Amino acid sequence: MFESISELPISIQKLINKAHEARKNAYAPYSFFNVGAALQLETGEIITGNNQENAAYPSGLCAERVAIFHAGSQFPNMVVTAMALTAGSIKKPNETPIPPCGACRQVLAEYEVKQEQDIEIYFMGENGKVVKSNSVKDLLPLIFDSSYL
Repeated sequence: MFESISELPISIQKLINKAHEARKNAYAPYSFFNVGAALQLETGEIITGNNQENAAYPSGLCAERVAIFHAGSQFPNMVVTAMALTAGSIKKPNETPIPPCGACRQVLAEYEVKQEQDIEIYFMGENGKVVKSNSVKDLLPLIFDSSYL
């Protein structure tokens, strides 16, 4: 765990800052919980996403999946090397690191298997400490993948 983003490499600081920017555009009128995601492709390009809610729950989509699905559709053969997440409630401040939900963990696991390379995941609240996971497998051990089908 890192006490702040200033302890991280410049490239990861940039990724986290992009996640903060993406969070500002989240559409969360029901949960009031804004999430921003930024992922880095092997080329260095950064793709962002934010959560998009809908009154017909669960029709919305999490920030992580918005970003990874965009990358998968626009850059299908590119490896995702890292992802940064930042999240917080509009109603109360939060400095506790917030990891991806279970659905997003499963999607990220699928991408790791597909690309045969781990994705570093950095997550935090609005400010403060940052947690680094070397792979979604650290967050979701015993992953379910296509080898079971």
